[in-house]
Amino acid sequence: MRLFNLGLVVLVLAVGGAGCEGGNAQPARPLPSLQSAYDVQHYELEVRVHPEAETLAGTLRMRAAVRDTLPAVLLDLDSRLHVEAVRVGGEALPPDSITRPAAGNQLRVGLPESRPPGDSVGVRVAYRGAPRVAPNPPWDGGVTWSTTPAGAPWIGTSVQTNGASLWWPVKDHPSDEPDSMDIALTVPDSLVAASNGRLRAIDRTSDTTRTFRWHVSMPINAYNVTMNVAPYARVDTTYESTAGGRVPVSFYALPSDSAEAARVLPDFLRQLRFLEETLGPYPPRADKYGVAQAPFLGMEHQSLIAYGHDFSAGGLGYEAPFDALHFHELAHEWYGNLVTVQDWKDFWLHEGPATYLEALYAEHLRGDRAYHAVTDHFRAQVQGGVAIARRESTTAQGIYHRDVYFRGALLLHTLRYWVGEAALRTILRRIVYPEGTAGDEAPPFRHVTTEDVVDTAETVTGRSLDAFFEVYLYQASLPRLGTERSEGTLTLRWEETGTVPFEVPVPVRVDGVTRRVDMTGGRAQIKVPRDAEVTVDPKGWVLRAEEGPA
Repeated sequence: MRLFNLGLVVLVLAVGGAGCEGGNAQPARPLPSLQSAYDVQHYELEVRVHPEAETLAGTLRMRAAVRDTLPAVLLDLDSRLHVEAVRVGGEALPPDSITRPAAGNQLRVGLPESRPPGDSVGVRVAYRGAPRVAPNPPWDGGVTWSTTPAGAPWIGTSVQTNGASLWWPVKDHPSDEPDSMDIALTVPDSLVAASNGRLRAIDRTSDTTRTFRWHVSMPINAYNVTMNVAPYARVDTTYESTAGGRVPVSFYALPSDSAEAARVLPDFLRQLRFLEETLGPYPPRADKYGVAQAPFLGMEHQSLIAYGHDFSAGGLGYEAPFDALHFHELAHEWYGNLVTVQDWKDFWLHEGPATYLEALYAEHLRGDRAYHAVTDHFRAQVQGGVAIARRESTTAQGIYHRDVYFRGALLLHTLRYWVGEAALRTILRRIVYPEGTAGDEAPPFRHVTTEDVVDTAETVTGRSLDAFFEVYLYQASLPRLGTERSEGTLTLRWEETGTVPFEVPVPVRVDGVTRRVDMTGGRAQIKVPRDAEVTVDPKGWVLRAEEGPA
């Protein structure tokens, strides 16, 4: 998800994620013991959508493996949604076994008997109600009930920072993904319901409704589960993956925009090709590459990107020579969907790389100048004053900040200068596809941490990078580069880097010739003629608080 609203360059969220206030914050972490005690294997979600009433009626079936003694199953579900019935193992539970603790945003299902480790448990929850209407999607989320230009219902979900439990019962934490999922959406028969995975069937369920049955064949994180409803026209093609095999492609567009969807789809597939060649094969290729026109800006819903841009270049506040909105969300199929953070404290791993990849694509299309134009734009957006990673567990809202995007991207930009472009590209690829897995039939969907990234970067480069990541991720302030010029000598020193040995090298241009100055011990001196023209870091390679005078 991206912070900018089309070309306005206006932040919707203020520092600290104020735009999410009043939302249903994802449950505090670490996980409650009743949730860490089970591992979800499969979800089956059935939802009947009532557009006129703006309500849902659904059933969730969950199958889970028991890790630790389990006296009750704890799910997350927004208090706006009423639980009608709960069954365990096919048997209805008495009312006193079902409670709504934690201010009503959870559902506790007491089991008839505690389940031991190694056992399994199946829970069925029937629910209904008017879900939270998204106040400012996708940043402050929920369900968006809109209408098309022709006046038909147009519905979408966006719940990244607020939680999937706004519209269905779920273990609402990134650390647990089902191995697979089935989604059935019942809508008026004038509408089409698009979702994740591959469409298996469209059933006539009454004289006035149809049910669209989707199957997700691989792990999926909860906030990526999506519902898109409109009188969509579907633009179909196929794509030849770098892994071999043809990937089904579907663009669900409003009928009035179907020609535009067909026009831009070849360019979207060129973006897909670049990302495959840069990072490895498209992860959900066994399901589809899908795009659904949405009544909000966009989201990285797995195998069905929500797309709310206007079928033109740009879209994220700078003059990109490509549709940057689509590109950013597509990049999340690798960073965010293929690899997902174990805890929201490492959320920069979703947004920083996806943002940086925009600059790489600009470079691919237009060269060095375009690359630096994008990174210059990123630099202008960095606020500083806040760490973009945490060591303690947090919620998505607790970490969400513009610097997660831009400081996270520029961290990689600076790392490229230090270790070289080839090494940086290898790091980006190996995080999502560890060595030896790029051609596997089953992509390695898994959870990652910041420590995993540091280990990968150090393995690729053969050098210690602890101080680099410590300063750029965990320190609130950016490092400051002090400069002093006197008697034919230029002195450089890293300041405000805590106690770690911060030794990122610095480019210095002297009379038009740029050299790389190593900062052993965080300090360096170079000889410069007294009348020389000196510029420190002329192309803006090194992320820091501000440029020092030369």
